[in-house]
Amino acid sequence: MASIRGVLEEVRRKKISVEEAEKKLKLLTLKNVENFARLDIGRSLRKKVPEIVYAENKTPIETVKIVEEMVKNVGEAIVSRVKKEHVKELKKRFEKNFEVKVYDKAKIVVVSKRGFKVEKTGGKIGVLTAGTADVHVAEEAVVVAERMGCKVLKAYDVGVAGLHRLFQPLKKMVREGVDVFVVVAGMEGALPSVVTSLVDCPVIGVPVSTGYGYGGGGETALMAMLQSCSLGLAVVNIDNGVGAGVLAALIANRIAEARKNRKHNIRYKSVL
Repeated sequence: MASIRGVLEEVRRKKISVEEAEKKLKLLTLKNVENFARLDIGRSLRKKVPEIVYAENKTPIETVKIVEEMVKNVGEAIVSRVKKEHVKELKKRFEKNFEVKVYDKAKIVVVSKRGFKVEKTGGKIGVLTAGTADVHVAEEAVVVAERMGCKVLKAYDVGVAGLHRLFQPLKKMVREGVDVFVVVAGMEGALPSVVTSLVDCPVIGVPVSTGYGYGGGGETALMAMLQSCSLGLAVVNIDNGVGAGVLAALIANRIAEARKNRKHNIRYKSVL
């Protein structure tokens, strides 16, 4: 993804002119699509977070038109919560001239210009799920975090029903130096509290609508995570894998940037 810093670096290295840089920065403006969508195509430039097209409740044709503008202006479009009809229409429209990657478990499609590359940031994220039924939400977080430049390590079905399964993958992730964990759990939602009690980095809990009966639909998991006594745990909404992936990537990328600056002994003077 383009970034303000990246544009400034290109100017400094004389790879682009000031006029070309100005054109790139103008992408911060909104782009209208036939009066039914207002694309924030400058979001990645401003926030280091890509705009993600939420396909649910959009028709396949509407989704295609939005994706066309995103790819034309940004180089890539991430489409979440796709259904079979969305996938079919996106493939039909874009497979011939663009790269179309379908992530079935995450229900995400990524359409990009051929040769488009995501810049690796050095951020590292660990993603864990309590059960196999939680994987679809975890995969949302994984795909989004990877498209934001992070390396993602993952281990699934390591919940409290068999807690011994957790320790080996958790040790591996700690040794790898992950910057933040995303822990996805339904039912009683206990796993994020356990992980938070064992690691020294931020943990993002994601309650999942796995479960039934009293407190089902993710409500018990959400309340359990919000009531956790393990400090260092933050919680997103039920089934919000995309939100967890974005938050984790922002944290990991900021830490990676600090590591890089420290390595090169970069110091910034306050302008205030």
